[in-house]
Amino acid sequence: MAATTSGAIKARLEGLQLGVPVFRDGARPKQAPPFVVVTEALGITLDTANGDFGDPDAEINIIETVAVDLIEYARSKENAEKARAMERYGLAETIARALHGHGLPAHPAKVTAVRATEIDRFPISDNRVRASIKVLIHRELLRSEVTPA
Repeated sequence: MAATTSGAIKARLEGLQLGVPVFRDGARPKQAPPFVVVTEALGITLDTANGDFGDPDAEINIIETVAVDLIEYARSKENAEKARAMERYGLAETIARALHGHGLPAHPAKVTAVRATEIDRFPISDNRVRASIKVLIHRELLRSEVTPA
């Protein structure tokens, strides 16, 4: 079982055997593309669809926003006149589809829904492209996340 949301997503994506390493919060120094970086807790809101907030023992549910970024090389130079695409078209969509609706059983909290809501593609420096997948995780807020040890 993963200890965090990003760990649960990492476990899901690595289980697909896409041939792309997955990292939490950042790649290793000098990691060559392609790779995936999962950044959790970009935003957390209360899921007010259920829960009795007057009861200190009631289950509290949240919606956690996560970014799953796929970093790839755009092109590779074949010779002086020709370059070829290195980007695996459709890989970001494959990742989004694999997460959307998946229950993330490796997550330490009860997950009730996973929704991949958008994919943005950005050219970045050094011949790289980034596809950023926004994922909303509907889950229980664990008491250990808010109670100091």
